[in-house]
Amino acid sequence: MATRGLPAWPWERCRPEDLPPPERLLLDGARLWAEAQAAGRPGLPALRLPFAAEDAPAAAEPLDRLLRIAAGVRPLGLGCPLCPTIGGEEILLLLGCALAQRVAPKEALAVFAAWLPPAAACAAMPPASRLGAALRQAGLLLHRPLRPQRRC
Repeated sequence: MATRGLPAWPWERCRPEDLPPPERLLLDGARLWAEAQAAGRPGLPALRLPFAAEDAPAAAEPLDRLLRIAAGVRPLGLGCPLCPTIGGEEILLLLGCALAQRVAPKEALAVFAAWLPPAAACAAMPPASRLGAALRQAGLLLHRPLRPQRRC
């Protein structure tokens, strides 16, 4: 699958604290999940508190599933919860989830394919779609990446 021509992520050079709240929640959740996994603990309990605090508890399970799929094929390059920069894999995770939430399945699949092997990219689509729906239901809309936006 060709992945050239994918949209650029609008906050590529930003710090995590400069992200809009939905993206920051997703990034924080992924980093907490990775930290728990690295410590030998399950990732899902680490996700519950931040997502519950944002009235989006239903989004924790699909994010856990998505990250377990990705971690099942390769070590994840996610930063620690206090990392001052946003890494390349984190950008692909956020961009893919934003596209899945905005019902752009071909583009979301292309982003996940740039990050994961083809079978894992396909397997990531259902939880990414459920994650997007749960965030939307909580009133959290991820950035619309197919539209030009102001950058940091």
